[in-house]
Amino acid sequence: MNQDSNDTLPTPSAGAAIPGRRCGLIAIVGKPNVGKSTLLNALVGQKISITSRKAQTTRHRITGMRTVAQPDGTGTQYVFVDTPGFQTRHANALNRSLNKTVLGAVADVDLILFVVEAGSFTPADAKVLQLLGKQIPTLLIANKLDNVHRRADVAPWLAQMHKEHEFAEYVPMSAKNSGDIQRLLGICEKYLPEQDWWYDEDELTDRSEKFLASETVREKLFRLTGDELPYTSTVVIDKFEEEPPQRKGQKRLVKIAATIVVERDGHKAMVIGDKGERIKRIGTETRQELEKLMDAKVFIELWVKVRSGWADDEARVKSFGYE
Repeated sequence: MNQDSNDTLPTPSAGAAIPGRRCGLIAIVGKPNVGKSTLLNALVGQKISITSRKAQTTRHRITGMRTVAQPDGTGTQYVFVDTPGFQTRHANALNRSLNKTVLGAVADVDLILFVVEAGSFTPADAKVLQLLGKQIPTLLIANKLDNVHRRADVAPWLAQMHKEHEFAEYVPMSAKNSGDIQRLLGICEKYLPEQDWWYDEDELTDRSEKFLASETVREKLFRLTGDELPYTSTVVIDKFEEEPPQRKGQKRLVKIAATIVVERDGHKAMVIGDKGERIKRIGTETRQELEKLMDAKVFIELWVKVRSGWADDEARVKSFGYE
């Protein structure tokens, strides 16, 4: 993982393409909570984007890579761009920032995966679809197919979707099914241009470990508070320090201090929990996951602060890392 990170998309390197190699950008778009982050993690082959039942978990454009290399050096590098779910309900500074991220992500890609729940097409789905032009090939990803009880109902729904947009292809699937993921990769491949890869073969994301730490804390926060905590709660990393192994065979030590930012005193009490049990559990589960992700020994401290109205304050939204 790179230690430096930004939201700019990669620029193709100059020079002739290596014959037999393909590489391109694929944007994953859809309304909140349709499974975009789960799909990204499955396509990359490892968890790099947080998931939760709470709508609007993803807040940043997260690039994930998967390189399928052949023994002769040919193959395909898929560069996936996961976006926040497009917000239509509240026009605060945070949501304006999130929507700007979505629009930026779909402007300069080779392929778009428009994710909806199989058999469903809501007004929120329609508003996202309106953002997509016809100049970039778009696949309709009918996700969560495993939740459809009668598969015969999918055919008339697909016919209706054909009237909504000129999709290049229709892909009914489940992001939890490895066979479906392999099939989707094969479909995406033919839409990517022949050119050299932009990243090393073993890279999975352009996001830093510091960023992944903040996202992991936020995921555990939402998973352990359920629907009680507003999605405007966020996490700021105050300290991220590394110490090399002291002896051969030891793992490096990563020290993290993070602040959970909430909007009300009642939310602060909710995060801390009875006798501090909830925040202790958030810290424990974060540490355990980061130790696997980063292959390191992790020490983490968590604090909770109240910043009322931060999601409506553009300066503060930017200071918390949103564009």
